[in-house]
Amino acid sequence: MVYCAKCGTKNEEEASVCAKCGQPLHVSTRRKRRSDDCFGPKADKKDDECFGLPHGGAIAGIVFGIIIVLLGLAILTGFDIWAYIGPLIIVVVGILIVAGAIYGMQRR
Repeated sequence: MVYCAKCGTKNEEEASVCAKCGQPLHVSTRRKRRSDDCFGPKADKKDDECFGLPHGGAIAGIVFGIIIVLLGLAILTGFDIWAYIGPLIIVVVGILIVAGAIYGMQRR
């Protein structure tokens, strides 16, 4: 039996595509560079993944956009946010990495 790498469906050994989702079962061993998936030129593909999350590039963009908006608001109000920016970015990236790892474990 061959399991689909995308949806996990069990398929017959001689099958070339998944019976459930249509994903090719026997893919080449050549791997794409990570930069092609994350904010790269192929960001318009259906299976867009970054940080191990589906649509992770969009999630990261939204999170960093919110950080920029908060930074702008802090400057406008005179709040000293510079002491919080570095740790905030580290926390956000850490959360994205952990979420990607958890999502990846659940997919398998």
